[in-house]
Amino acid sequence: MGIWIELGVFALVFVFAIHQWHDLKKEKAKREAARQQPAQTSEDHHD
Repeated sequence: MGIWIELGVFALVFVFAIHQWHDLKKEKAKREAARQQPAQTSEDHHD
């Protein structure tokens, strides 16, 4: 019986880790896009 509780907790932690990893990748992509945007506008201002 105890092993099922441990496996359930492990599964919850694993699902939470996957969720966090997905959010991290999404935020990193958003940050990259935001960093590219001002770089392009600043290049336009130099011309």
